[in-house]
Formats: sequence, C-alpha cells, structure tokens
Amino acid sequence: MGATLPPLSIMGSLRWDIARRLLPTGRGLDVLEVGCGQGSVGVRLAADHQYLGLELDHSSFETARSRLATLGRGEVRCGSTDLVEPGRQFDLLVSFEVIEHIEDDAWALTSWVRMLRPGGSLVLSTPGYQARYGPMDAAVGHFRRYEPAVLVALMERAGLEAVEVRHYGMPIGYGVEAVRNVVARRRKRSEGEITMEEGTGRSGRFLQPAGRAAGLAIGVATVPFRFVQRAFPERGPTLLARGERPTRDAGLR
Repeated sequence: MGATLPPLSIMGSLRWDIARRLLPTGRGLDVLEVGCGQGSVGVRLAADHQYLGLELDHSSFETARSRLATLGRGEVRCGSTDLVEPGRQFDLLVSFEVIEHIEDDAWALTSWVRMLRPGGSLVLSTPGYQARYGPMDAAVGHFRRYEPAVLVALMERAGLEAVEVRHYGMPIGYGVEAVRNVVARRRKRSEGEITMEEGTGRSGRFLQPAGRAAGLAIGVATVPFRFVQRAFPERGPTLLARGERPTRDAGLR
C-alpha cells in the first residue's frame, strides 16, 4: 500500500498526522470527502473505506481519478454535493481546507451534517485566525480564516455535538505560511487580480509536490515536526475540528 500513496505537501503531511487520529476507528465506513483536491487523502481513506470524493476543479479531479484508479478502490466525481444521490448518508464526512472558500459557510455545514448518519462524524480543517489573513489566502479564494471559538459555535449551530478543535503546524506552519505569502505576492504582480472562483479552483494545486520523490522527502523532513505539533495541540496557524451528529436529532432529518 505504501508504494501507491500519493505525495502530501508539508502542511498536508502535518494535517494528516493529526486528522487520522480524529477519524472513527474501524474499517469499511461510508466516507464522503468534500473538496478532495488531487486525491492524496482520498487514496488513504479509500484503502480502508467505501470512499466518494467530490472536487470542483477539473484538473485536480482528473489527478484524483487517476490516483484512485491506480489504487483500484473508491470513486471521485467532478462537482459539488449536488452530485450525491438524494437521501444518501455517510458514516464520516471530511473536508480539508474547503469551508473557508464557501461564502455561506453556515449553510454548507448544515447541509453536510444532513448527509451524516446519526452518530456519524465530520472532520474538517481550515486556516486559523483572521488576523493572519494574507496574500496567500486571497490568492486561493479564501473568504475568511477562523477563530477556534467561532468554528466551534458554527459547527454546533449546524447540528454537531462533542465538537473539538485542535491546532496543527507548530512551529513549521508559520514559516510555510510566510513562504506562501511571498509566492502569492509575486504571482499577483505577474498575473494581476483574479476572482475568488479562480483562486478556489487552483487552491488544490497550489504548491503541491511535483512528484513521488518530493513527497517522500517531505514525509521524512516533517517527522520531527509531527512530534512537536502533537505536544502543542493549542498552537499552530491551522485548525482541525471534529464533531458528531447526534444519534437523535429529528430537526435535521
């Protein structure tokens, strides 16, 4: 299985180290990933579960579809949650670095919760702290960043309970953000202004590893930082959150 794993970016590697610990235990879950990008996480989930990924950007979708085809498991569709069969529900919904791209985030979260079975889990990640909003955020179509308490309240209003938020990326994430902001400033000078939709479309391709060798190097280089971030769950520039749909929530049915 290890030979078929697609590469993760620096932040993707650090995020997965924490996210996989927040996922429900066991195998064979029905899993939906909203905004699967190029499928790096999707392949990891599809290896153990019944996986469906959704991706708006056609280029990223094609990469994700190819990677899942190599694995021989899972499915990816090019589009939004409108492509999910009406009434279909999942044990787990994950969405990494997506909610900040959606203008009406409250509506999106509520609609995602409705796609969970009672007792199902939702795990998402998003950039933290509005004061850190910078050129990179604008370049990839972010409407906002989130304060931890705001994110908890948003998820609870959407119908989730037992919500918990962890930080990741301590300390290297701060440096990665600084580099991304420099790159974003240079791109803006050379390309000019772009729309939020254009930024969102390319966000899943922004500074991704170019190949397996780069991915392996990132995996090795981030090992010490994984231990650091686990020791500082309340520090780091990016947030991971988990919540559960109540086993009885007639108001959401």
